[in-house]
Amino acid sequence: MTEAYLLEWLHLLGRWTHLITGIAWIGASFYFIWLDNHLQLPTENNGRKGLDGELWAVHSGGFYHMQKYGTALEALPATLHWFKWEAYATFITGLFLLILLYWYQAELYLIDPSINAISKPAAITLGVATLAGGWLLYDRLCKSRIGRSDRRIGICLLLLLPILTWSLCQVFSGRGAYIHFGALLGTIMVGNVFFVIMPAQSEMVAARQQSRMPDGKFAIHAKQRSVHNTYFTLPVLITMLSNHYSMLYANRWNWLILCTLTLIGVLTRVHFVQSHKGRSSPVPALGACVLLIGLFFAMTPTLHSTQSSQPKQMTEDFAKSSSIPLADIFSIVDLHCNQCHHSQPTHPAFQSAPQGIRFDTAQDVYTYAQLIYQQTVVSRAMPLGNSSGMTENERNSIASWFESFPSDSTIDRKTDQPR
Repeated sequence: MTEAYLLEWLHLLGRWTHLITGIAWIGASFYFIWLDNHLQLPTENNGRKGLDGELWAVHSGGFYHMQKYGTALEALPATLHWFKWEAYATFITGLFLLILLYWYQAELYLIDPSINAISKPAAITLGVATLAGGWLLYDRLCKSRIGRSDRRIGICLLLLLPILTWSLCQVFSGRGAYIHFGALLGTIMVGNVFFVIMPAQSEMVAARQQSRMPDGKFAIHAKQRSVHNTYFTLPVLITMLSNHYSMLYANRWNWLILCTLTLIGVLTRVHFVQSHKGRSSPVPALGACVLLIGLFFAMTPTLHSTQSSQPKQMTEDFAKSSSIPLADIFSIVDLHCNQCHHSQPTHPAFQSAPQGIRFDTAQDVYTYAQLIYQQTVVSRAMPLGNSSGMTENERNSIASWFESFPSDSTIDRKTDQPR
C-alpha cells in the first residue's frame, strides 16, 4: 500500500463525512430559523401555560404540530433532544481535512513561492494562528462594548473582512487563503455553539430544574451568536467550493473577489431571513445580484498578454513567431504537468491522475488544450505552487499555440499540427 493510495482514501472518507455532517448541521440550523420565523401566537383556548408559539405542517404523509415554550415551561420532558453534535462533527471532520490536505501537503496546496516562499512549519503555524487568533479576536469583540450593539459589531466585522482576506492572500497560495478563510468562519461558528449557545441552553435547563428564572444574559449572547452563524453559513459554503474554480483564487484580485463573494452570501441570507419573517425587502437580493453581475464582468478574462508580468514585447514576439509545433507544447506539458496528470503519476501525493485528466500523448494534450490554456495562462493556477518552475516563456508558448488555431480543428497525425 502506497502513501498516495492511503491519502486518496482518507481524502474521500474525510470529504464524504464532512459533507454529511455539514448538511446535518446547516439543515438543522436553517430549519429552526425558519421555524422560529413562522411560529404563530397560540390561541387563547390552547390551555398550555408558557406556550410562546406554534405551527402546523404537513410532510411525509403526516401532520406535525410544533410548539415553542420559553422559560415558563411547567416541567421538563423525560427526553430532551440537543442539537450540538452536528456542529462538533462538522468541525472535527473539517479540521481533519485541513490538516490532511493543506497542512500535511502544505508544499502543494498552502505554499506558493511566487507569493511568499515560507517554510512548511511556518505556513502551518500561521494556519493554526489564523484559526485560533481569529476566534479569540472575534469572541473578544463580541464581549466588548462594541458587541453590545448589533450594528456596531456588524460594521466592525465588515471593516475587518478586507483586511483578513488581503492578509491571507499575501501569505498563502490562493486556494490556501480561501480555505483558511472558510475554516476560520467555521471555527467561529462552532466556537459560538460550544462556548456560548450550549452554555446558554444548559443554563436554561438548569434553571428549570432548580425552579428559578435563568440568567437573561446567556440568552442574549446566544441569540447574537446564532444570528452571526446564520450569516456566516453561505460564505463558508462558497469557500468549500472555491478550490474547484481557479478563476477565483488564482486571480490577482483574489482577496477582493473573496470579499465580494462573502458579501453576496450575507446579503442572500438576509433576504431569506426577511422572507421567512414576512417582511422581505428587495434591497438585499438586488444588492447580491448587482455584486454578482459586477463580479462576473470584472473577472472576464482578457488576452493572455494582460496576465503576463513580463514586458509586452516578449508576448508580441511570441505572437509573431511561426506556428509552434505540438511536440514542443507536449514537451512543456510533460515536464511540468505529467508528474501528476499521467496514467502512472510520479508525484508522491497522487495515486492516480487528478480528476482523471492525463497527458500521456500529444493527442491528450490537444484534447485538453483549452483546459491547459485556462490553468497555465489565464488563471496561472498550475502547476501547483509552480513547484516545477514553469517560466513565462513556456506559458507564452502555450498561449501562442492555443490561440493560433480554430476551436473546431483536429490533429494532423503526420505533422502533429491542427488542421
